[in-house]
Amino acid sequence: MRGSAKPHPVATPPPNHDKNRMNRRQKKDPSIPPAGGNTEIRVENLYKAFGEHTVLQGINLDIHRGDILAIIGGSGCGKTVLLNHILGLLAPDRGRVLVTDHDAPGEPLCDLAKISPEGVDRIHRRWGMVFQRNALFSGSVLDNIALWLREIREMPEEDIRRIARQSLKAVGLPSDDEFLASSQEALSGGMAKRLAVARAVSMSPTIMFYDEPTTGLDPTSSSQIHDLIYKTHEARDADGRHRTTVIITHDKDLLKRLRPRTVMLHEGKIYFDGPFEQFEQRADSAIIRPYFRLMPTLHQRNPDQTPPLPVA
Repeated sequence: MRGSAKPHPVATPPPNHDKNRMNRRQKKDPSIPPAGGNTEIRVENLYKAFGEHTVLQGINLDIHRGDILAIIGGSGCGKTVLLNHILGLLAPDRGRVLVTDHDAPGEPLCDLAKISPEGVDRIHRRWGMVFQRNALFSGSVLDNIALWLREIREMPEEDIRRIARQSLKAVGLPSDDEFLASSQEALSGGMAKRLAVARAVSMSPTIMFYDEPTTGLDPTSSSQIHDLIYKTHEARDADGRHRTTVIITHDKDLLKRLRPRTVMLHEGKIYFDGPFEQFEQRADSAIIRPYFRLMPTLHQRNPDQTPPLPVA
């Protein structure tokens, strides 16, 4: 088994990096079309219930181009259900989800429910997803990166191998023939997570989604994944667009290091939406305080375990 990647210095984001990036984009970047505005994803009045259990109750959320956004909240608050609606895996009971179609003239926001299956597939080609349990395929490292490039992009094998090497280097993994041929099952937890990111990056996505990317990892591996998420976010997609990042997480250290826009769900509604600095300032509230205390437990838990929030 190959060991975890060698620890490297912390790459702390510069102060006000989101604001500075926004200013650069608005002033200099002609790739942002006026017709689509600055919104990448819009959730409008979203409701969802499973039987008698209501999970989402009127969610309204705009995700802007270039955002690095963390969705947080206690187990069962609706984070994953919200993400699955954004990904088009669930249909709303009420409300709608609009996403930008970057391949249509003017790059408009389109209602997912009204897009054809072919249109949804086209939009998904612009998205990269890193699953909580990685969802790696059986087989080699190369097999995991090659499948989407082969089946979706229909690339020749020579180009696939070249992009695989580039993607592995981008996430700090070896890119030699021996590693490409090695089994993904032989990788450590941190390296498997890096491979999952490399697979997503290989498609040069405009939006990156992460579902609890550091849950269950040791502190060193978690720190490396924090840096990797930030590095991947700062890189542009194949067309030169600023990348948007959406993270479902319980990782308090990730929040403190990346300082993302933070959205907290509570009882199916958005309780907080704003800079992480403001979220920290409200840490003594009756709703945030118990969740803040439980975050380390949720972060380190087995994914099948969902402890309840303690009494405030």
